[in-house]
Amino acid sequence: MTGKLYLVPTPIGNLEDMTYRAIRVLKEADLILAEDTRTSAPMLKHFGIQQKVFAHHQHNEHQSSTEIVRFLKEGKTIALISDAGTPAISDPGFYLVREALKNDLPVECLPGATAFVPALVNSGFPTDRFCFEGFLPLKKGRQTRYKFLAEEERTVILYESPHRLLKTLDEMALYFGAERLISVSRELTKLYEETVRGTVAEVKTHFETHPVKGEFVICIAGKV
Repeated sequence: MTGKLYLVPTPIGNLEDMTYRAIRVLKEADLILAEDTRTSAPMLKHFGIQQKVFAHHQHNEHQSSTEIVRFLKEGKTIALISDAGTPAISDPGFYLVREALKNDLPVECLPGATAFVPALVNSGFPTDRFCFEGFLPLKKGRQTRYKFLAEEERTVILYESPHRLLKTLDEMALYFGAERLISVSRELTKLYEETVRGTVAEVKTHFETHPVKGEFVICIAGKV
């Protein structure tokens, strides 16, 4: 009998967003894989989850995946979580899923928190068709990607870190135009959640005089 790999979403901020099913699966798993065991420890403790936790991140996922496939073949039930949100969405997970499927091992992803969904719905931009880009390349290929996305007619969604936000807004003004409408959400589900809507120029002006803290989701209106 083979085991099963579960991808388990965890809250992106507010612990009340954890599902009953996610808690049950984590408690029943033989072991849990976490992107950062230090980050996951308080959340697991909060829900009384005491399973063994091992690190599985971008720096060890190739070696780790080989071991995990072996455990799955031995009948182990394994749950993968990221620091926040759904594993494999701009987080480790894709490689492990692919290796499990290559070995005909069952994989199941639970529904749950993903930062770009509430940001998109809150933006007021069309949600029937959209383009999720995650994090843009830091250097090589960044300019090319901007030029391509500037012509995209669907709503475009990006992730960005606080220390790069203002620079990214400058670049967006250059490639999308300062008058392109955007919606920037930060600290989603947390105490200081904020969504700022307006033109690229207006949003940049706001964040030049307000705190640039937390993880950011940028929604960009498609080209008209």
